[in-house]
Amino acid sequence: MHARRWRTATATVVAAAALTMATPAASAATPTVPAGEPRAAATAAQTADVDYATWQRDVAAVVAVARPYIEQRTAQTSGERQAIVLDIDNTSLETDFHHFWELPTPAVAPVRDLARFADSRGVAIFFVTARPGIIYSLTDWNLKRAGYPVDGLYVRDLPDLFQEVGTYKTEKRAEIEAKGYKIIANIGNNTSDLVGGHAERTFKLPDYDGQLS
Repeated sequence: MHARRWRTATATVVAAAALTMATPAASAATPTVPAGEPRAAATAAQTADVDYATWQRDVAAVVAVARPYIEQRTAQTSGERQAIVLDIDNTSLETDFHHFWELPTPAVAPVRDLARFADSRGVAIFFVTARPGIIYSLTDWNLKRAGYPVDGLYVRDLPDLFQEVGTYKTEKRAEIEAKGYKIIANIGNNTSDLVGGHAERTFKLPDYDGQLS
């Protein structure tokens, strides 16, 4: 993902919110919406040129290719510990189609369903995001509240902020492999999510020439 929105105007506000939401119980005072509820195209966080319904169809088309691959690949484990790696913003969560102050941010439903399917077949689900470490707890809570299995979450600590996003994400996938996992799929909506190897296969979701972060 581009870290445009998370590193610019909304980052400070979201980080401040994270300090008051260190645990799920603290979310009671925050306006919430049902996880997975469809979003209208016109929201304050959305890029005007991207239609929500079109985006959902385009995401579903990629997932329709990824699912049979994962089904076939998980039938041939040969004793290996398998994993998939997911980006978060506009890959796992509907970040740009949802007001950032309304929590939890809903899941991208086709991707969540794919993650659950992989989990049911014994695949570990890891998330590697360019989000800053200060909102680790908020992000972990949001993913689980949105219905994702979470075996690991990697966010950027201070030293990581000085690296290119693609380099940082490549290093984290290498760390997952060093734990003994075979990454059978890496899914994201930006080239920086996918470059650098350390995955058998990559699946790119739409970002419409960078219009989605």
